[in-house]
Amino acid sequence: MTRPLISVLLPVYNAEPYVAAAIDSILRQDYDRLEVIAIDDGSTDRSLEILERYRRADSRVSIISRANRGLIASLNEGLAVARGELVARMDADDFAYPWRLSRQAALFAARPELGFCGSVVDMLQHGRIARGRLDPVFRLGLPVLSKFFTIFMHPTVVYNRRVVDESDLNYNGSYRHAEDFDLFRRLAGRYPAAMMPESLLVYRLHPGSVTSRHAGEMRRTHLRIVGENLEAEGLAQDSVDLCAIGDDVSLNNVRRAAAFIRGLEERIAELPAASRPSFEAGALNLFYFLYQLVNDQQRPALTHELLTLTAKWNVIRRREKYALSPGAWAPWLSQASMWAGRRADWMAYRLKSAPAASVLAPYRMGAA
Repeated sequence: MTRPLISVLLPVYNAEPYVAAAIDSILRQDYDRLEVIAIDDGSTDRSLEILERYRRADSRVSIISRANRGLIASLNEGLAVARGELVARMDADDFAYPWRLSRQAALFAARPELGFCGSVVDMLQHGRIARGRLDPVFRLGLPVLSKFFTIFMHPTVVYNRRVVDESDLNYNGSYRHAEDFDLFRRLAGRYPAAMMPESLLVYRLHPGSVTSRHAGEMRRTHLRIVGENLEAEGLAQDSVDLCAIGDDVSLNNVRRAAAFIRGLEERIAELPAASRPSFEAGALNLFYFLYQLVNDQQRPALTHELLTLTAKWNVIRRREKYALSPGAWAPWLSQASMWAGRRADWMAYRLKSAPAASVLAPYRMGAA
């Protein structure tokens, strides 16, 4: 049986420090029936020059280059020209382990009914890599979970075009910076999906990444999508109280979001027993999303209010619980405690991680 061609979509925008290592990691895969479609989105650095060097050296590489139009346009252009039965995503600042594509191709061979899949990732931050692990929540139903959060890390995803209808495989420009969340919720509602429990990719966190640069808009769009999903499920009549906090993290909006969470939990409690655990897990994930959003403001009184009104003090880490407890009457004390907690988290990351150079050396991939 002929192995399927895998088209790898590689959007590139000003990724000069990273793109060579990313494309190397794809061309050195132990699965060689592939094509790399690099879409240069009007880069103003040397990204296009680097891509051209790879195109000249390897016939599997092709390039689309034009003025800047944004990530969603780049992805849809790549989908339009991809020839593969399987279409893989890849970001220009990440690394794929050499076995990534062969493992994902094997999954589709074993389960040809799958529409798409994703995997666990290892995280690269401050020059160190921490091994990823599968969250137990993925034992629950992916179609339900996909209503609450982006179930897969976008650059780990492979789409099966033998199953997914071409009319469904597109990114919607109205969900900017959460286009993956929107696509995954649509696909998970129609096609089987799977989360692979092994790390196939090294995901880089850095200040210049799309996630870092557009965090605010990403969060607002995320809340909008969740609100749409809950309204469609009859679990919310109006998501305006949920979405408001994405625009303005104020005391009033924290209270509105807390009331939304309480109402959602009450409605989920009335669901049939078979589906209830997945919805409960999704609602808890939504709370954590709001908790992080509010906590990032470094205004402990607001976080204290959210935790109190949602009765969620017992679902956060003990250290954070102690740090935030005085937030309503001594915010300065909470701020100092949270700062110490962030330092402790960084030390913990160092202890559980390894230098990127040592992890990637066997695969001849740089860690710049």
